[in-house]
Amino acid sequence: MNNPVIYPAQWLMPAPETNLTAWACVACDQYTSQPAYWEQADLLVGDQPSTLRFILPECYLSQSAQRIPQIQQAMQSAVNTGALQPTPWQGFILTERTTQTGARLGLVAVIDLECYDYRKGSKSLVRATEETIESRIPPRAQVRKDAILETSHVLMLLDDPMHSVVEPLHDKRDQLEKLYDFPLMLGGGHLTGYAVKDPADIQAVYAALDQLHARLDPSNPLLFAVGDGNHSLATAKAIWESVKPTLTYEQTANHPARFAMVEVENIHDDALIFEPIHRVLFGYDGDDLLDDITRFAAEKGATIAADEYAQEITVVFEGKEVELSISGSPYTMAVGTLQAFLDQWMKNHPETTLDYIHGEDAVQELVKGEKAVGFLLPAPDKSDLFTTVIREGAMPRKSFSMGEAHEKRYYMECRSLR
Repeated sequence: MNNPVIYPAQWLMPAPETNLTAWACVACDQYTSQPAYWEQADLLVGDQPSTLRFILPECYLSQSAQRIPQIQQAMQSAVNTGALQPTPWQGFILTERTTQTGARLGLVAVIDLECYDYRKGSKSLVRATEETIESRIPPRAQVRKDAILETSHVLMLLDDPMHSVVEPLHDKRDQLEKLYDFPLMLGGGHLTGYAVKDPADIQAVYAALDQLHARLDPSNPLLFAVGDGNHSLATAKAIWESVKPTLTYEQTANHPARFAMVEVENIHDDALIFEPIHRVLFGYDGDDLLDDITRFAAEKGATIAADEYAQEITVVFEGKEVELSISGSPYTMAVGTLQAFLDQWMKNHPETTLDYIHGEDAVQELVKGEKAVGFLLPAPDKSDLFTTVIREGAMPRKSFSMGEAHEKRYYMECRSLR
């Protein structure tokens, strides 16, 4: 690579006396139909310093006008009071996140947004793994565009079967400065972080990335795939593209908006589990929905029939579960077939709304006693991810989740955007 894709940075860390369990909170795009989770987090945090005050949980997007000024004020207060303190070094941060699936490793860095393109068919080194809905960018841009700080839940995946980039740093973690080591709130597991600031260690990361890059197809070189937080990263990209024309050529080189904070994880990490993202359709509970799915399948040249290659979808409503096997679908994955049906069907049913839900139990709870229909999807095979993005451009939106909601990235480190 002529230019690196990821860079070390100077980080803003919570002051030493901070209660880190209250400080770190889960990604804002989780529990979108479960405000009780966020109410519980709010009670736990109380008046303590917390990244919860720097984010807009997506279940509160309708309250953006009220909440965004509060977020900006909380960020400014954290800087003014010393609740956030800059590291006296620049580097990466090695993370170890322990959940029930094991301990997964990550490397916190900043990405050069010039290397990222979320548009389907892109040949950039960093790409989206799923379709990006551009209408979802403006609400997120309202939060980021005037923010003085950045904290991130973006997880970027690396196809590193030799475990050559992140894992060697973990092998020598006893030689690194430990930055934090604490339990996460509300069942999130445990998080440990180490400073990677020795120039030799940073150079070793770049050398390993160069080796991976050298193995890629030069005509379609996918080095990093955005596993979580694609719309947040797309928002950072959109803001950078709006800022760039206002800068001189010299100013573009190191402008803070050119970079975005991410955590890099190896898709071959055994503790990294891909889970399906289910759907719940609110405002409808009719049996005739099954007939509509059958008709849609027929229109696409598919049939409701079980065979070796059939796509499996479980429909949950009114205390019932109906197993659907769809054979001959033109869409590669069951989630693609279902999403295409819902997109078409909802145009004729504007009274309905759709949400994307992590965990079968959450789906069952949401449809219980409600005018709602749940759709349970099978888990995807993570080994297909890079190949699918290279060949097909992107997977259907909300195709998979890297773990369940409580296993998502928690906001911990921050970075100045000024």
